[in-house]
Amino acid sequence: MKIAIFGATSQIAKDVVLGFSKEAKHALQLFGRRPDAIEQWLSKIGLKGCYNSTDFSLFDANRHYDAIINFVGSGNPAQTAIMGEKIFDATLKFDEIVLGYLARHPDCRYIFLSSGAAYGSNFENPVDGNSKALVQINNLQPQDWYAVAKLYAECRHRALPHLHIVDIRVFNYFSHSQDVSARFFITDIIRAIKSGETLISSAENIIRDFIGPEDFFQLINKILTAPPTNNVVDCYTSAPVDKFTLLASMQESFNLKYELQDIVTGVNATGTKINYFSMNKRAENFGYSPTISSLDSVLNQSDLILHL
Repeated sequence: MKIAIFGATSQIAKDVVLGFSKEAKHALQLFGRRPDAIEQWLSKIGLKGCYNSTDFSLFDANRHYDAIINFVGSGNPAQTAIMGEKIFDATLKFDEIVLGYLARHPDCRYIFLSSGAAYGSNFENPVDGNSKALVQINNLQPQDWYAVAKLYAECRHRALPHLHIVDIRVFNYFSHSQDVSARFFITDIIRAIKSGETLISSAENIIRDFIGPEDFFQLINKILTAPPTNNVVDCYTSAPVDKFTLLASMQESFNLKYELQDIVTGVNATGTKINYFSMNKRAENFGYSPTISSLDSVLNQSDLILHL
């Protein structure tokens, strides 16, 4: 397949490119705001000359692509907070570029990276196939911008049922190639292990589902090879993990030092989420079957980070 990758500088996009490189059966065109950074990365990982990197402005709507995968967006909570309302423009701009291409090439497949945040702010319980998006329309806050931008994109896609668009809602993604300076809970843990400092975390337990690069790439592949459709799927592993279990396991495996206190920690860019994971298994319809649990995935990827 000829595949265009939008937002190729993002970490999750890089992991997908690495996954494709192992198969050596797809022709990739990588698009980003900083094509020089993409070229440097390709050279660093031994893929120089394997793929072309191009500025978004040079996207040619007359060129044939079998699929376009759109990774454009905010890469971490701190960046999301800084972008603020600009997340609307960034999401809409590149989505419209792809939708304009699909209008001319309706056989092209489109995979759009959405977010579990599209469900809104109701995560007292995990979401499922019957969950409704909850937006406090009379009390919108800055942390709602990201969720609404993703929800709006999904609505646009469902309104075009004749086009082959699949949205993937990512809840939590963790890879050994992660930027450990990003303000995620899991990267806070990694930094604490590396520095030997004590991680301070709130005493409130939360549940997360960290999909890793292998299962995420499996999901991408399943969607690309399944019969074309207009749909949406949620990411999930074979089992989520609660914070207390994760902390105890990281302590046992990597000597993490941590304390639980009655405080608020981390960057709250998209709202508080107690049970931020999905029980919506619609991805099974594409043949997706997770190979590893959230906890084992985090332990494996953390081991790679800490022993590189």
